[in-house]
Amino acid sequence: MTQSRMNPKIDFFFNKAKKWQEEYEQLRALTLDCGLTEELKWGCPCYTFQDANIVLMHGFKEYCALLFMKGALLKDTKNILVQQTENVQAARQIRFTSVKEIVKMKSIIKNYIKEAIEIEKAGLKVKLKKPAEFKIVEEFKNALNEMPELKTAFYSLTPGRQRAYLLYFSAPKQSKTREARVEKCMKQILNGKGLND
Repeated sequence: MTQSRMNPKIDFFFNKAKKWQEEYEQLRALTLDCGLTEELKWGCPCYTFQDANIVLMHGFKEYCALLFMKGALLKDTKNILVQQTENVQAARQIRFTSVKEIVKMKSIIKNYIKEAIEIEKAGLKVKLKKPAEFKIVEEFKNALNEMPELKTAFYSLTPGRQRAYLLYFSAPKQSKTREARVEKCMKQILNGKGLND
């Protein structure tokens, strides 16, 4: 294992892991072997190249995964990348359920990481959908039409903040829940704040 690039600040993540501990250790070794810098971001080990996020390691109940930040740009010759939900635009995961799987795929994983580094070196960016391309739910559309100041405030937000609100409002299946979400966020939008500010 490449001890020299291991970040001791991240050790707690691996030590506290009840599930996927061996898998994480394998993934840690091979990401560091690709010359990436280990950091802690969003509470997870994140591997960077010249301060750019390349891949993040995280775990769920059914699997652990390497999340490629610009995975949508990878060629995915082995057809192993997963788009978590239809709203995830750039990131893609490779999911694992055993150490054996990781060991078997070691060279493939390294090739994907190397390709991700090359994408970063080339300065390529994922073309994100503009907020206008997202569906605006009826409940929010009505609020925008009834309150011109809300409309002005919403369209003054950054595209990322607009997108976050649109996704948040469209997630619930019931109109009543969508309406409650719009209601709850109005003041925040009027104050020029994003969903998570």
